[in-house]
Amino acid sequence: MAEGQTIVQFVKGRGVGSNARSRFDSWGREKDLDHHEQQRTSEEPEELIPRRATEVRLVEARSILSYNDSPDLGFEQSINPYQGCEHGCVYCYARPSHAYLGMSPGLDFETKIQAKTNAAALLRKELSRPAYRPSLIALGANTDPYQPAERELRITRSVLEVLADFNAPVSITTKSALVTRDLDILAKMAAKGLARVNMSLATVNPTLARIMDPRANAPHRRLRAITELSQAGVPVSVFASPMIPAVNDRELESILEAAAGAGATSASMIVLRLPLEVRDLFVEWLNEHFPDRAAHVMSLVRQMRGGADYDSNFGTRMRGTGQYAALLRQRFEMAVRRLGLLRRHDALDTALFRVPGSLPPDAQASLFEA
Repeated sequence: MAEGQTIVQFVKGRGVGSNARSRFDSWGREKDLDHHEQQRTSEEPEELIPRRATEVRLVEARSILSYNDSPDLGFEQSINPYQGCEHGCVYCYARPSHAYLGMSPGLDFETKIQAKTNAAALLRKELSRPAYRPSLIALGANTDPYQPAERELRITRSVLEVLADFNAPVSITTKSALVTRDLDILAKMAAKGLARVNMSLATVNPTLARIMDPRANAPHRRLRAITELSQAGVPVSVFASPMIPAVNDRELESILEAAAGAGATSASMIVLRLPLEVRDLFVEWLNEHFPDRAAHVMSLVRQMRGGADYDSNFGTRMRGTGQYAALLRQRFEMAVRRLGLLRRHDALDTALFRVPGSLPPDAQASLFEA
């Protein structure tokens, strides 16, 4: 095996085919490719290639609320109950965050999940601080709060229970129908103007979905979830993202039409982002699944990024630049107008926030007046 050579081997159910080391490690491991080839015959079917099981590690976090001041984001506070995501989307911009844990943004990101078991307790403590200032909380801004482990661990649900107790506004981003499990909480919060859901839907083609989001719910299940949420009074926005040139961009209108038909009332779109390690993982994925157009896809990506593979500047990193990005934006704006997806959800209400057991603001005011 040549020094530095990375083995790329895709297996069914996983989004990436390699596991490059964390960039913060001073050393790494490499498989002996010559020995590997001796042990495996060329006729060996894919079913016999060892598959990597998912490992969910229960951890206790030191803090749970994250803060940001990015002008690209519509929130200042966020919660991520999980680190890593089993959905396995190769394009996930959160993959590089796994390097900070000493793990690979590749296979480690989707097979070594850390679950913050004390998330609800930490949140209750944080929201109870006298210095805390209520603001919209984004749940799942980095990794999906409703990935498979949530079905049993119920950490996200426990976080929602705390938010409901405090009347703290929340915006959930997910690509899982599991969010409907918590409709008993979300519907009551939405009735007070405290909750909304953003359903991520990059394709309505089930075959392409298995390639793009290998362990996420199928598109039809996400659309059904949109219907259930909207019928329960929970506002839903569809995230038609990311738009990947020559892969799913032709579906933009179809995604928006399906979401509007299911009950979504607003929409957004972000073009493909390839920060740090995501770029190399994405190129490996392209060569595996779309070898006939891989070079063309990357050429179009660079046309949207000023000739580079990625642009990290605020304002353009989400939208892209150039004629191709402008055409996508024009198509999006025409479609949302035609489909009535123009609703601008009002800012979720922070005026109702209060620490359980304390007097409401109006009652406190009346005491001073007395």
